[in-house]
Amino acid sequence: MWLTPEEVSVKNALKLWITEKSNDYFILQRRRGHGDTGGKISGLLVGALDTVLDSNARVAPFRILLQVPASQVSWVIASGATVEEVQKHWKWLDQNLLPYMSVFENKQDAASFVQGKVKGLIAEEVLCGQAALEDDPARFREVLARFEQRFGLPHQEKLVAHFSCCCWKGRVPRQGWLYLSINHLAFYSFLLGKEVKLLVPWVEVTGLERTSLGLMTDVIRVRTRQRQRDFSMFLNVEEVMTVMSQLADIALRRLLDSGGFEVDKSLQLATNITKRVLEKQALRQYVLSLFGLPRSENLQEMMSCSMWTPHARCHTPGKLYTTDNYMAFCSRLEGQCTLVIPLAEVQSIEKAESTSALPNPVIISVKSKKAFQLIELQQRDELVENLTERLRALHWRQAMFRGQNQRKKSLISPTPYYTFYYDTTSPEENEGVSDEAVRNTVLTESLITTFQSDQSQTTAIKASSEQLKVRLWEDHFEEFGRGVHMFKTDKIRKLVAMGIPESLRGEMWLTFSDACSSLAAHPDYYTDLVCRSMGETSVATEEIERDLHRSLPEHAAFQNQTGISALRRVLTAYAHRNPNIGYCQSMNILASVLLLYTREEEAFWLLVTVCERMLPDYFNHRVIGAQVDQSVFEELIQERLPSLAENIPDLSPLASVSLTWFLTLFLSVLPFRCALSVLDCFFYHGIKAVFQLGLAVLEANATELCSSSDDGQALMTLTSFLEQVRDDMEPCMCAEEAGPAGHTHITALINDAYEKFGDLTVRQLETMRCRHRIQVLQNHEDTTKENTLRLVSPDVSLSQEDLSGLYDLFKTEHFISLYWGDGVRPAPPKPEPARRGYTESYHVDCAQFKSLYMLLTAWSCGSHTDTMAQRAFRLLDQDHQNRISFTQFAHWLDTLYCEDFNEKVRLLYRLHIPPALTENEDQSSLKNPILSTTRPLYVDLPNGERKSYEEQLKQMLKDLAKEKEKGQEKTLPHMKQREFVQFCKTLCSMFHEDPAENELFQAIAMVTSLVLQIGEARHKGRPSGAEPEVDEPSNQAAPSSSEAESDWTVSFEQILASLLTEQALITFLEGPVDLSAKISSAKERQYQMRDKLLMIQHKTR
Repeated sequence: MWLTPEEVSVKNALKLWITEKSNDYFILQRRRGHGDTGGKISGLLVGALDTVLDSNARVAPFRILLQVPASQVSWVIASGATVEEVQKHWKWLDQNLLPYMSVFENKQDAASFVQGKVKGLIAEEVLCGQAALEDDPARFREVLARFEQRFGLPHQEKLVAHFSCCCWKGRVPRQGWLYLSINHLAFYSFLLGKEVKLLVPWVEVTGLERTSLGLMTDVIRVRTRQRQRDFSMFLNVEEVMTVMSQLADIALRRLLDSGGFEVDKSLQLATNITKRVLEKQALRQYVLSLFGLPRSENLQEMMSCSMWTPHARCHTPGKLYTTDNYMAFCSRLEGQCTLVIPLAEVQSIEKAESTSALPNPVIISVKSKKAFQLIELQQRDELVENLTERLRALHWRQAMFRGQNQRKKSLISPTPYYTFYYDTTSPEENEGVSDEAVRNTVLTESLITTFQSDQSQTTAIKASSEQLKVRLWEDHFEEFGRGVHMFKTDKIRKLVAMGIPESLRGEMWLTFSDACSSLAAHPDYYTDLVCRSMGETSVATEEIERDLHRSLPEHAAFQNQTGISALRRVLTAYAHRNPNIGYCQSMNILASVLLLYTREEEAFWLLVTVCERMLPDYFNHRVIGAQVDQSVFEELIQERLPSLAENIPDLSPLASVSLTWFLTLFLSVLPFRCALSVLDCFFYHGIKAVFQLGLAVLEANATELCSSSDDGQALMTLTSFLEQVRDDMEPCMCAEEAGPAGHTHITALINDAYEKFGDLTVRQLETMRCRHRIQVLQNHEDTTKENTLRLVSPDVSLSQEDLSGLYDLFKTEHFISLYWGDGVRPAPPKPEPARRGYTESYHVDCAQFKSLYMLLTAWSCGSHTDTMAQRAFRLLDQDHQNRISFTQFAHWLDTLYCEDFNEKVRLLYRLHIPPALTENEDQSSLKNPILSTTRPLYVDLPNGERKSYEEQLKQMLKDLAKEKEKGQEKTLPHMKQREFVQFCKTLCSMFHEDPAENELFQAIAMVTSLVLQIGEARHKGRPSGAEPEVDEPSNQAAPSSSEAESDWTVSFEQILASLLTEQALITFLEGPVDLSAKISSAKERQYQMRDKLLMIQHKTR
């Protein structure tokens, strides 16, 4: 490998390097101790020094130096892991550079000429390799060479980062290097002659955590199902932990739950992932979560600045973030002051005159005739130029859309299919409206304007309280603005905690969540979607129909067809919009509440915002997002409520209760009025509000929970507490309902949650989510495996241990093709679980099955093994989908290792008839077996009696016929002569290099002769006119198309009976094979087997 010229001292280097050859300008050296077989102490010390100092010599013990005559300074220009590699570079230098060195009069010029040539060679290699995307390509190229040399993984394995660290084995640390690639965590160490290599796939990692180990702090513990590893002595442990968590999270999302997660576009192609890309992705995820922006947004710029805040009458320092369609500002203290400005609301972005008081100012004008001022922007010109360009493109798209929409409306019939229904009449007056008319009506007002669930809400006290709240909000709007670009400060947080007035609730939900931007950007989208979705039936629509009448059944709006029809349309439209989610339970409860306070179209966009932006991954078929937050909540209990965690060692029951809290946002556990206040906080703070409120609920009941005798009592305590929480306008009726002082009213509970747990930040939650998602996905994987084995094990005789090992091999084979998918075609997508069940989680294609076949088969056939693997795959692929499941794979191995002689012969027989054996299959790979029909056919019985094969065969056929009559076996098609020849070839290949090879060949020759005679007898006995004779069947190297051969057949029973006459064949096929040993060996060789296949395929391209 060519190296960037690095200056070394020849005098000092000679202590560690031995010169092999040299000339006037170049020196080829070998590292001291390399190649010594006696384990000399000098070699051990040099090797350990190389590893600790990250020297190239550990991987490349040969190097070439560029020297200037009469100088003590030289430059390393090349290195090699083998003599052949370094000799190749030496030969190139000798042929291409050395002849021209005499042209230079100045020797320094000659050295500069060589250095320039070497740098040019490196640049060419970098442009074509992984290092091209790195910040320091030359340095990364050297690290990549060490990684590939040490672990032998294919070139497709993308290295992302590497760190110097210690790996602990008990109390003994081993200094080395940690390599983090796309699919693996690897560690390498070489100390005092002992080499340590660890290679852990990310899909096997079940947990990552920072812990302490004795006196060592900041230790990263990596857990797998088998063991745990501790790594320490990092220069920046936070950076390492972040990269490890991200890589594990990406790998598990991509490999374990590709159907449930949407992987970011920048991470879908693994070869593009670098450390820099991961840092950008982490920042982007934080920004999207902090401001509640759409998941499709890409972060464009981030810079420090100060914004004029009129309410504070000063410039507030913070950071400005810009994305594709938004500008967002956050103060230095997270949550103190935030602002979101959609570019769709911006009219102009202008640079103002810079002064000492207002350096580099920028004025942003919005459509509501307001302006925002930013100062202290270091890259003001570039920012304004980029924003202006994006704004111009956005305005052009909006103009194009408006034009298309107008043309579309001009073509629509003047009588629309859906009318707009202003529901201003009472429910009784609507009884005359037909069900079909109500079903095909889009509501343009919220349901709460018509239906009131409780008339007591209209009392004077309630009205007075609402008026007071409205005045406070109006005052706030005058000071902080109104709309999506409203300043969010601590003052508005207090207003939200008091409860949003009902007249403003829908507007504020749309504003806080920014659903209003989606609504404005997609006019008529919902109406068109309703037109397309209504009348369609699917699994989602069936589930929606079942849950319609379970959605707030106590509310008058959903005791009426108007509310039910609106809910049906919203849920069905969303299922049509996002089939990956479709419909999930708890969506009906959320949508019904949204319909109460917003118009139908607004409720739809709020549902879209919650499902796709505010609660990502919550509403898939396994509610992964909610389970991740449930696991995060359990960790927060341990951190924020230590006394509760000490008294309740197992917090999983409490965390399990929280799953309902997260899925329904407390709507199903709190009284309706109180749950509305929680929903207000959720739309303002995001999921952080649910975490804070959950901790406050547990803290309020900590004493009762600690004294609970069992989990049931603890759950009853929490349920009772939540049921007794009251709205501020609903005083408790009696002392027993009051509960703990200060926590009976929802406003007090919300304020208490913020005061005690308000320091919980979005960044902390995102970091914890990333770590806990690994654990949740692995738990699902364990459950899938348990269910698969439970369903498969009753039908096979394999032990649970062997079955588990086979499942791991099968899964790993599936993953390997996903790791390096450009070499081997990936397995097809997972089928729907509802239709196929747990056993279909993973599939392998033909190439993957061949690899497993060669690792596990009990019938090694030499060069014929690949052909047998191809036939076995065709036999198992009954649906012709070019894939097989683990169930089919396990049944095949069960026959191979656990079934009796008859079933093994049946499997062999089926491998030599269609569909396993095809007409165009190449048959020249093996020699024909020695077939003879002239040998005497006798069998020696155990009692010493000598009996003819014909008599013995007749008796065996009678016995097999009796078993057939009992229905124990299915009738198989007869085997033709061509197929029988292939059958004999396979048997002969199986006996090669067996200790009893000669005896087995003799036995198969006897069986073959007997079967050929039987086939000839069957053929001659048919009344079909003149029968052609087959004089020498042994000389037929390939099947003929003659009529004689097409009529020649033999049955499975006849072949089985013939094989039963030879004890040697019975002993061979029934001989025990240690499957456990095969599985253990396969796990060690699986990567190497697939690596060879990748190399072969790469060479054939």
